[in-house]
Amino acid sequence: MSTNKLALIRYRTIDNCLCQRHRKWTLEDLIEKVSDALYELEGIHNGISKRTIQGDIQLMRSNKLGYNAPIIVTDRKFYSYSDPTYSISNSPITSLDMKKMKEAVDLLKHLNGFSYFDEMSDMILRLENSLIKSEGAQKPVVQMESNKLLKGLNWISTLHHAILEEIPLLITYKSFKSLGPIQDVYYPYLLKEYRNRWFLICKPKKGNLLITLALDRIVDIDEMAKNGFIPYEGIDFDRYFADTIGVTKSQKDRGQKVILKIDSFNAPYVETKPLHNSQQIINKHDDGSIMIRLDVILNFELEREILGFGENIEVIAPRNLRDRIKKRISKNLQQYTKEIE
Repeated sequence: MSTNKLALIRYRTIDNCLCQRHRKWTLEDLIEKVSDALYELEGIHNGISKRTIQGDIQLMRSNKLGYNAPIIVTDRKFYSYSDPTYSISNSPITSLDMKKMKEAVDLLKHLNGFSYFDEMSDMILRLENSLIKSEGAQKPVVQMESNKLLKGLNWISTLHHAILEEIPLLITYKSFKSLGPIQDVYYPYLLKEYRNRWFLICKPKKGNLLITLALDRIVDIDEMAKNGFIPYEGIDFDRYFADTIGVTKSQKDRGQKVILKIDSFNAPYVETKPLHNSQQIINKHDDGSIMIRLDVILNFELEREILGFGENIEVIAPRNLRDRIKKRISKNLQQYTKEIE
């Protein structure tokens, strides 16, 4: 149970008591009311200590939480608010609170741009409008990478719901290789994002192995009866993708030892931003270049990562990956040795 949540229950209970001015509140009364609230809301049986409530009162009186509650003690026994209109629920939002809320709204807007939850749109808009009125316009300080031209983002909410509720899906899908759309039943297990492109990890009804579907290739989705769902019973997906750059992987793939040589110009970049969690520096050369090891499966995303460094990287091992990169570079070079028509 979150300590912050329990503390908030205590503050609200104390506040609710002190707002009831028709009776006088002793410390013992407050302890009893807080204990009752913790039992009712969270099932906590062991009550609360006198020291904790005294600490809560001191904290509410202070500016640490922005309350500055005018709590006084009369007759050295009874607690009350000196201002009869005061309540912590009426406390103004501090500038620090406003800053944090603005940052949170910016992040929510980013998530909403990917259609995580359609019902969040109105809430985010109301929050943003309230913050603008309260704080005034200010320049953005956080800008997250996004591509609003991407297709398939409209499927995220549907797929998210189907994964949570374990609903089989009839998906109409057109891969880059197929001549037309193909319909199949799939059991959805995971939504995964890689470089602003979204993918569904699932198992087809007709197969036994996991596959990856790109959301931008989905044509249509229909929900099937829930009782036909087959849960995923393999290893957790954090471990499943632990040896993978990107999303292209089958259950039969296994990580291999990949040795790469990085030139001196890019070595600091690769050291501070590893290509993969498994990255190890196995040698540092006098000229500033480095040799690194990755334990990853050999897939398209790995090749694209390597090719992205151009002449600044060299594949040392394994031989089949080195030959594959060499072939692709040679083919690329041919495009630049002929005249543009």
